[in-house]
Amino acid sequence: MKTIYDIQQLLKRYGTFIYTGDRIGDFNLMEIEIDELYQMRFIEVKEYQMAKLLLKREINRLDGQKGATD
Repeated sequence: MKTIYDIQQLLKRYGTFIYTGDRIGDFNLMEIEIDELYQMRFIEVKEYQMAKLLLKREINRLDGQKGATD
């Protein structure tokens, strides 16, 4: 798992499609879904950790851009 697209494909395997029009909001919802999949033991530790890392990195990047334009 290397990209946000990979995370979307993982979630899609379990019937989860997330699109609200708010990119950061989407990533936050993806995090919640990933947490739930992990708690229910549908995904492995490695997948969980990588997905969380990618989502946190992307959220921080977008927050940084948002702060720079405010």
